Amino acid sequence: MSIVIKQVSKSFGTFQALEDINLEIQTGELVALLGPSGSGKTSLLRIIAGLEAADQGIIYFDQENITSVTAKERKVGFVFQHYALFRHMTVFDNIAYGLKVRPRKERPSKKEIENKVHELLGLVKLEALANRYPAQLSGGQRQRVALARALAVEPKVLLLDEPFGALDAKVRKELRRWLRRLHDEFQISSIFVTHDQEEALDVADKIVVMNQGKIEQIGTPNEVYENPQSPFVYDFLGSVNLFKGRFNNGKLKQGDFVLDIPEWSGTNNQEAVAYVRPHDINISKENEGEEAVQSTITHLHMIGPVVQIELVRSDNKEYLEAEISKEQYVKLALRVGEEVFVRPRQLKVFTPQDYMI
Repeated sequence: MSIVIKQVSKSFGTFQALEDINLEIQTGELVALLGPSGSGKTSLLRIIAGLEAADQGIIYFDQENITSVTAKERKVGFVFQHYALFRHMTVFDNIAYGLKVRPRKERPSKKEIENKVHELLGLVKLEALANRYPAQLSGGQRQRVALARALAVEPKVLLLDEPFGALDAKVRKELRRWLRRLHDEFQISSIFVTHDQEEALDVADKIVVMNQGKIEQIGTPNEVYENPQSPFVYDFLGSVNLFKGRFNNGKLKQGDFVLDIPEWSGTNNQEAVAYVRPHDINISKENEGEEAVQSTITHLHMIGPVVQIELVRSDNKEYLEAEISKEQYVKLALRVGEEVFVRPRQLKVFTPQDYMI
């Protein structure tokens, strides 16, 4: 099922939730709507589901205009953040509910419903819990029941609103892998809302980064992370260091610190900011020239094979963050309070105008 969204806008009173949204989702894609609270991602999901009406715009399912079609007729499976399970029903009956309430002409037989539910229980690895009630399940188990219930009616599209937001980190990671495998098996067009960057990068085929009711960037996880098109996307998708200055003759200068950026086509004396990920920071005990800035280590934190380093620049007291391997950390014999030289390896340059796009 392909989905095409054209020029969709939505306001709630004076608040503009969505503004001129255009998006195409191919059949079988798993798409993440990623953004902070208030960015419009849940509003867009609910409009696709038919739970909210757009003020303007058109939505197509497989080239059919379904803008005025009711939520029930869209045949969409919707999974809520807080499960929305029926507390008085067993796991089996929760999963079977959507099949049992179908119109008589479309309703499967009792045996067919039973077979379908047992098939889904096997899929979500909850066969032994069919007769339990939601209160007797863990959060991860409840979410799997909610997913099985959504899949029971064989939806054309699966929509998930912060599906793992209420779960702890370890369970979220396990369910992310499970959702990926489940999606690959069913090959159903799926859209999930999240504000968790790691979740989107880990699971999605395509990421739609949203901010203030607009789409900032669309691309594969690798595209949006490695080639962010705006300061917002760069900053939202992970930790970042900022090197500010003025551009002159292919160089970004701030005091004695100079960065060579020959590929950037700015105008001379223009203000600019270089964005650099912590893992693209080189640390040395020796001064490596004008592209290195002297800094003092303020904190060291080892997480498995990675060492996170917090530093303060000596020239302007700005905060920096770096990540190096444990082997490099041991080789350099770094310690808190030590002065080192920091040099960016990979960077992307933006101007103040980029912040206003």
